[in-house]
Amino acid sequence: MNTSIYTISFLNLLWVMIPVAIVIVIYIRWTQDKVTLFYALFRMLIQLILIGYVLTYIFNVDSPYLVLLILSVMLIAASIISMRPLEKRQNKFYLYAFLSICIGSIFTLLMVVFGVLSLDSWYEPRYIIPLAGMIFANAMNAVSIAAERVESEINRGNAYINARVISFKAALIPRINMLFAVGLVSLPGMMTGQILSGVDPLIAVRYQIMVMLMILGSAGISVVIYLMLLKKRYS
Repeated sequence: MNTSIYTISFLNLLWVMIPVAIVIVIYIRWTQDKVTLFYALFRMLIQLILIGYVLTYIFNVDSPYLVLLILSVMLIAASIISMRPLEKRQNKFYLYAFLSICIGSIFTLLMVVFGVLSLDSWYEPRYIIPLAGMIFANAMNAVSIAAERVESEINRGNAYINARVISFKAALIPRINMLFAVGLVSLPGMMTGQILSGVDPLIAVRYQIMVMLMILGSAGISVVIYLMLLKKRYS
């Protein structure tokens, strides 16, 4: 098996900007919004380039405190971003988002680090930061969908108990669709990356199963906690 890793130049990345450019043109024509996509793309580029340098530094520094700092920043950012779709953003909502994402994600991350992988050092950044990133991001997206949907349902006059069920199901749709599609429609990012780097597909499959389960678990628990925290407000 050829285990060489192809190096991607920044110039070659321009090819994949062609379909993105099509989306941008249609997005602007249909929504009249000339800012959001450009701003999102700019942030993505800057953030990824910066994190590349940061991770290079972190991987060479054996410090659990630095890892904890990075995880804390990631959690705070995820909590703030998750509330972006809401029309009425109150401080309590940010607190609820932080608590729900923190509890659901950290619980799942502990299961992975100490149970599945049994790492020699729990703070090994090469493992803990990418895994935490996947968990936090999916919990963030799920809470964001649930928050937007429950607000929308309450504004329509729906009772909290019904809005909670609708929101919970909506938040899990992308994760459930992913469970149905994996292996048939798509090879997810982590598995694809491992295969491209020469890892045995059967080993890559085990890692991907772990990822799928941790994504569903963290997202589901985080949404449940967020919706439960809203109970006193809407009941």
